[in-house]
Order: sequence, then C-alpha cells, then structure tokens
Amino acid sequence: MDDKKDSDQGIEFNLNLDTTPIFYTDFIQIEANEDGVTLNICQRVGSPKKLRIVSRVGMSREHAKKFVKALKDLLELSGGQIQTGKAARA
Repeated sequence: MDDKKDSDQGIEFNLNLDTTPIFYTDFIQIEANEDGVTLNICQRVGSPKKLRIVSRVGMSREHAKKFVKALKDLLELSGGQIQTGKAARA
C-alpha cells in the first residue's frame, strides 16, 4: 500500500495501487435532483453513441458545489502543468 501525505493540509491518503485503478473518461453524464448529484463516468466504446459506465459517483448538492470550486481552482492553478503535486479538497 502506498501512503501519500499532503503536508499543506495535514491529510493522509491510503492508496492501494492494486485495487484502486484510474479510469480514463471521455464522457461524463451528470444527473441532479433536490437530494444530490450523480456522475456517470464513461468511456466511449467504438462508435460515439456507445458508452461504457466505468464508475458512478454520488454526492450531496453542497459537496457538488465544493467539488466544482475545487476543480476550477486546481485547473487555474495547474495552468497546463503535467502535475500539480497538490490535492484539491472538495
């Protein structure tokens, strides 16, 4: 198991590289209602109209707002860098 620590925020992440793969996405479907938000993380399979859902993530509306802000801040911070070295907190 690989432990990573973000010293700026004092957060320690436990990551098992054997059981926690990174799924590439080229399409995300977002559903929302008054209770929360669901992200269907997809990959295109063959034709542009065929998708495979590789992961689903659900969260509260408040957490979704924090996620959007953290992603926006990270993209602005990284400005095309290959790796930021910082964990965005959402």
